[in-house]
Amino acid sequence: MSVPWKAVRVTVLILAGAAGAWQLQDWRYGKQLAEQARLHTETLNQLTMAAATAQQAEQDKRLALEQRLAASDKTHSEKMTNAQKDQALLRDRLATSDLRLSVLLNAGSAAGCSVPSSASTGGLVHDPIRAELDSAHAQRIVAITDKGDRGLIALQACQEYTKQITYRK
Repeated sequence: MSVPWKAVRVTVLILAGAAGAWQLQDWRYGKQLAEQARLHTETLNQLTMAAATAQQAEQDKRLALEQRLAASDKTHSEKMTNAQKDQALLRDRLATSDLRLSVLLNAGSAAGCSVPSSASTGGLVHDPIRAELDSAHAQRIVAITDKGDRGLIALQACQEYTKQITYRK
């Protein structure tokens, strides 16, 4: 059985044509795939750069907030220190009787003193009636006001911190 050479040639030509077409398609699709891979890589690079920029912006915001909070904390500490110094000075002045605390008394409770409640025309003007507090009581009052002052300073610091955190934009 001999195969005619003409049929073999036709088969070889058809196979060569198919192989050539196959190769041509491979090159075309290879170029398309390479272009898609390049575009995909560029897109990923752009997304990475955008994410890095956003992260840097957030870090900058955080750093600015930390700096504002540190300044606020410093101010709070200075206020607290000044209040403590003022309270200590006041306590020392009370302890040495350099300063006396007094309270106003009701004109009707002048404890038996006959001091007129209002001055008449041409008479003397009397200061309101005052009673001096015992040094120990004055010390206790100063301690209470000291705690109140510290509480108010701490409250202001908390409010400032909350404002900084809430409005950090």
